[in-house]
Amino acid sequence: MTSVITSRARHVAVIGLGAAGLVAVRELRREGHTVIGFEREKHVGGLWVYTDRVEPDSLSVDPDRTIVHSSIYQSLRTNLPRECMGYSDFPFVTRSSDGDPRRYPDHREVLMYLQDFAKEFKIEDMIRFETEVLCVEPSPENNRKWRVQFKSSSGVSGEDIFDAVVVCNGHFTEPRLAHIPGIESWPGKQIHSHNYRIPDPFKDQVVIVIGSQASGNDIRTDIATIAKEVHISSKMVASDSYGCYDNLRIHPTIYRAREDGSVVFRNGKVVFADAIVHCTGYKYHFPFLKTSGYVTVEDNRVGPLYKHVFPPALAPGISFIGLPFMGLQFFMFEIQSKWVASVLSGRVKLPAEDKMMEEAIAFYSKLEDLGIPKRYTHFLTDPRGNPMLGTFKPEDAVVISQSDYFNWIAKQCGCTSIERWRERLYNVAIKKVFFGGDSYRDRWDDDQLIEEVYREFAKLKPNQDCSS
Repeated sequence: MTSVITSRARHVAVIGLGAAGLVAVRELRREGHTVIGFEREKHVGGLWVYTDRVEPDSLSVDPDRTIVHSSIYQSLRTNLPRECMGYSDFPFVTRSSDGDPRRYPDHREVLMYLQDFAKEFKIEDMIRFETEVLCVEPSPENNRKWRVQFKSSSGVSGEDIFDAVVVCNGHFTEPRLAHIPGIESWPGKQIHSHNYRIPDPFKDQVVIVIGSQASGNDIRTDIATIAKEVHISSKMVASDSYGCYDNLRIHPTIYRAREDGSVVFRNGKVVFADAIVHCTGYKYHFPFLKTSGYVTVEDNRVGPLYKHVFPPALAPGISFIGLPFMGLQFFMFEIQSKWVASVLSGRVKLPAEDKMMEEAIAFYSKLEDLGIPKRYTHFLTDPRGNPMLGTFKPEDAVVISQSDYFNWIAKQCGCTSIERWRERLYNVAIKKVFFGGDSYRDRWDDDQLIEEVYREFAKLKPNQDCSS
């Protein structure tokens, strides 16, 4: 069901107006398309809109639960410096009056940046707020077009027909949980980080935090200020060690949970715990998307996809912005959006369906040959020796680095790729994430690089289109 591309403006729906959807709307409009954005909340910002509301099901496994979109906890700060987080022509700099001036600001500062972006480019005029998309499927009358069914918060339902749909609904709402033998009979409380906001419920308790990536590290430190003990379960350690607080201990992964309230780690250590916090990531989830099996999610691989964006059999009518995780997210959203916009206008051509499928299958085969699980399909950095993955040998080949990915897309659509300063700043920052300790956000020793960054910012003109 491959559409024939003609060089013309398209009528495009964008689902989700977080950081990905906002820049997608802008780039689509810049390319001459007419755009309608669908956002189920009252405001732009997606993930970055903080709420103290949590889901009634603390593990978020009940399919009929009331879903809370945001996974932001109150103390969250960025894990990259603001300067490398922003879009290419709209720098993320310290606000002149209000806001958080730190290089690694809190979530409120990121939301204000996104709100400023939406105002600067008049994006809100094209958004239907408080409108949930219920179904996206090929139009029964014309399978080169797409029917979008939706419902407003007031209960009014409707549908529109579009030439294309760009999916930007994010992937931080549907939690993944750790598999723990015996957990069904364990009497303690369990919660996924999606429903964590503040440490107060864990006062004077013994808490196990599963996961030692960004959210796990933040939440364990948060809880350690108030809990009796905090025990970290991590794939990256083989034996017990102590953390930054006297009441914090790091262990290997959990072997099993018991009815008496104890939890046994793989090194034999036993802890009697009151609560387990799963900081174990999220699933890709598109409940509204009906493609007759052309697009599936299997062990967190969305596929088959050409370059993480286009399903070969449905391109360019459906595309996905923001599936790859880790890395420079906002810049990735922007350059993917430029590519999608230029493909839809006909300025850039995609390969034939069979060629796209052939490349996608070859990519999946390469992952399998390297022993990389499907759930890391959209992991867009060099896997060699990365602490997040842990099990890969130095001699393993690079699957694809984010710089290679950005450069490839830039060449396709004729836009500027990642700036050298942004790449350097990211490389410094990501080492701090893994090796800089819990206070890495407040230590910076490369003022010369930051000065270079701000000299580059000074060259930008307001509303400059860097793809021109």
